[in-house]
Amino acid sequence: MDYLLSDEQKMIKELAHKIAEEKIRPVAAKYDQSEEYPWDVIKVIADAGLFGLFIPEEYGGMSVGVLNLCIATEELSRACGGIAVCYAASALGTFPIVLFGNDEQKKKYLPDLASGKKVAAFAITEPEAGSDASATKTTAKKEGDYYILNGLKHFITNGGDAETYTVVAMTDKTRGARGASAFIVEKGTPGFTFGKKEEKFGIRASSTRELIFTDCKIPAKNLLSKEGMGFIVTMKTFDMSRPGVAAQALGIAQGALELAVRYAKERQQFGKSISSFQGIQWMLADMATEVEAARGLVYSTARMVDAGIKDVSRESAMAKMFASDVAMKVTVDALQIFGGYGYMRDYPIEKYVRDAKITQIYEGTNQVQRNIIALQLIKEMARSK
Repeated sequence: MDYLLSDEQKMIKELAHKIAEEKIRPVAAKYDQSEEYPWDVIKVIADAGLFGLFIPEEYGGMSVGVLNLCIATEELSRACGGIAVCYAASALGTFPIVLFGNDEQKKKYLPDLASGKKVAAFAITEPEAGSDASATKTTAKKEGDYYILNGLKHFITNGGDAETYTVVAMTDKTRGARGASAFIVEKGTPGFTFGKKEEKFGIRASSTRELIFTDCKIPAKNLLSKEGMGFIVTMKTFDMSRPGVAAQALGIAQGALELAVRYAKERQQFGKSISSFQGIQWMLADMATEVEAARGLVYSTARMVDAGIKDVSRESAMAKMFASDVAMKVTVDALQIFGGYGYMRDYPIEKYVRDAKITQIYEGTNQVQRNIIALQLIKEMARSK
């Protein structure tokens, strides 16, 4: 379908597609097996200027365009969801600074993130605080011109490799979620160390680590916005970043669909291509329709964010939920079309299934997304009476 992309957006799409095909696809299996962070590919993405897509021009970027970010993420994810999330996760860690940072913070951190010289990460998840942000146990105690952080974050994408971290910690436990605050923490700060690197089912090229804070002393000027704003920082960040997760899922689904079509045309059974079988054709038709429907929802939501519409929580949740459910269904169907070969690691399709699964889980499980959608719907119905 024609989504009426601008000339700039078409250029971004072509550039990301070229990187995906020439630089990512040839090494996707290697990084999946080695589970190493793909610094060589990250440098290619940085040199192409794609890290600037989610950072304002005055700080070295190309203006904040969520649709532009989604277009790039989708194309990169077609070749490897794991490598693509290294890029997209830096956007997640950067958005809080873009949205809530003061001019001094933006001047200090955004230029290096825009150039790709450094990557970012966002840290809210803890062993007992995933979807329930109010259960956060990491604390930040004010002492003069500093905050002292203590606690543990886990499942942090880009953890250990990122240089700049947005960390949510409790400054007033008595206020529940309203007692959370957000801070910028730099790698190398005394008292800030890393735990184990997780061994994952999918997206293995990306690093997922524990962050450990032990009397970690950070300047008070690293507080984002003001005390008690951590939950709002998180929710507003997710409103901007969830379309990016949806775009990752969309790209994985599109890549799997393309592999399935190609294989169906080449695979011979009963003296003819299996693409001539009605059963296979119907599967491909459903897969293509679901992917296109997901793309329409993702692009529309991204355009809403870029237009400055304030409340996009419901739409962002819908895009993330629907696109990731589509990714899971399409990749599993694609593997089915490959038959027994699809189950073997000699063929790339099993990796797409593994990479797709996480998109239904991180940045809020799809069950949580359904809660958000339903609550927004109920509130709107109540206001309309």
